[in-house]
Amino acid sequence: MCEEVRQPAIQVPRAIVGGVTLNMFAGLAFLLPIAFVLPDISMLASIPSGQPVPTIMKSATGSSAGAFCLLIPLLVLGLICGIGCVTATSRCTWAFARDGAIPGSGWWKKVDESLGIPLNAMLLGMVIEILLGLIYFGSSAAFNAFSGVGVIFLTLSYACPVSVSLILRRRRDLIHSRFNLGPLGVFCNIVCICWSLIALPLFSFPTSATITKDTMNYASVVFVGFVSVAAVWYLIWGKKNYIGPILDASEDDTIDSMYASQTADGVNQDMGNDKPMSLSNVK
Repeated sequence: MCEEVRQPAIQVPRAIVGGVTLNMFAGLAFLLPIAFVLPDISMLASIPSGQPVPTIMKSATGSSAGAFCLLIPLLVLGLICGIGCVTATSRCTWAFARDGAIPGSGWWKKVDESLGIPLNAMLLGMVIEILLGLIYFGSSAAFNAFSGVGVIFLTLSYACPVSVSLILRRRRDLIHSRFNLGPLGVFCNIVCICWSLIALPLFSFPTSATITKDTMNYASVVFVGFVSVAAVWYLIWGKKNYIGPILDASEDDTIDSMYASQTADGVNQDMGNDKPMSLSNVK
């Protein structure tokens, strides 16, 4: 998605920091009032649906209509979040297909000329999401396992690039990046890695002290399964055919031209172009 943003080297980090900051205050504004109107905790824990928020809203307002009105913003936010997830998934699928990293790359990397979006990749993501949602009707434990493994993979996807950034901080393309927090960046990276080391096993724990086949958290099993499939696919096909992201020049040439541009103009023209890149069909 960075390829579709103006000045991604600056705007994307700003969006990340701004999003985290905004959501911190929005989360506090949402949670603090709820904390003051919480009904009996044991009653909330025993709700069959496992969704305590509607019950909290009804208890606070004293009516179903009032609770429904308060839930409308949450439903709208859920819809917006779903759209964002579908968009991000389609771009990730398209990027991997463009680089030839997934089966059927020739089909999934196609970009709809009229819409300017990877429509095939988007439809693939939507179909998979619908199928995952149907799992809930068969087994809530299996559905929770797939939901939990999504959080685990997200955490791991954050930890990996942060770890690489921390280890390779002396590389010139990191030292001279346009968005650099300096020593504060090192601190943030360390905190992120420490949290990831705690969160990864934490998300694999069962939600109940009494472990049964229904309360067991199978996210770790699904995680190992996905990693195993990816490893087998890499050994069978990727090791010989996958060469990495498609670039117009080598990494060293790109970096050298970037610093030459910085020296001449004081601005990284390549990374700071006002015009966003557009998705295109890769031959």
